Amino acid sequence: MSKKGHGRTPRLDDADLSLHLGRDTYERKLVKLQHLLTQIQQAYLFSGKSAVILFEGWDAAGKGGTIRRISAAFDPRSFKVWPIGAPRKYYLERHFLLRFMERMPPNGAITIFDRSWYGRVLVERVEKLTPEKRWKNAYKEINDFERMLHDDDTRLVKLFFHISPDEQLARFEERLRNPLKRWKLSYEDFRNRNHWDDYATAIDEMFERTSTDYAPWHVIPANDKKHARIAAMKIITDTLGKGVDLSPPVIDETVLQAAKEHIELTPSLVESLAGRTE
Repeated sequence: MSKKGHGRTPRLDDADLSLHLGRDTYERKLVKLQHLLTQIQQAYLFSGKSAVILFEGWDAAGKGGTIRRISAAFDPRSFKVWPIGAPRKYYLERHFLLRFMERMPPNGAITIFDRSWYGRVLVERVEKLTPEKRWKNAYKEINDFERMLHDDDTRLVKLFFHISPDEQLARFEERLRNPLKRWKLSYEDFRNRNHWDDYATAIDEMFERTSTDYAPWHVIPANDKKHARIAAMKIITDTLGKGVDLSPPVIDETVLQAAKEHIELTPSLVESLAGRTE
């Protein structure tokens, strides 16, 4: 079993799906969190830190909308989103973690996985795509993998977006009726609803076996999209920003000297740019 030093293991039933956020509050918090994300990315770029953010959740739970709003705050040159689907033949013939290892961020970068290596103990388990012995072994393999990332100073955030079956069906209907969202809907989305209880059992066991002190799971109540986005972004900024100096980078002396030849700078601004003020 995994270590539980971070507190009580989350469960789906513990999520309060009635949580709601008004538009004005949402817009105000969104701007602040996006600004903070920009600061964090700059701090990681100059310090060489790296981070991985996992998005898991029910179909139509709002993962994509949250990822888009996070992406809006980041410079794409040191940020990458990996949408994860079924593995191609090359990876089916190799260890299931390989394709994720190949997509880990370099120093100074942040990576999001839209679905992740947890497919091994979710869809592959429920759909019987992997022998039982192999998906059961995956819990330890995943914990060891995440411990390796932690020991390599890569920060890891694991989010699960939880909605009710009724809310999911309402969102499927919205996608069906909206021509611009229809592409998101598939036969598999409806078929998976027939396995809701099986998935819920697998999800809770996933939390129990892989929510560790170094890589805890966070369940995001997502019946209200605005609340879910802010809750997720708050967890991300808290985790990635903890103990990190978010001060603006000091300007290189050669850049500062060149700037002074072209721009009239006050002494106080020069001191600030050079990092010589408190």
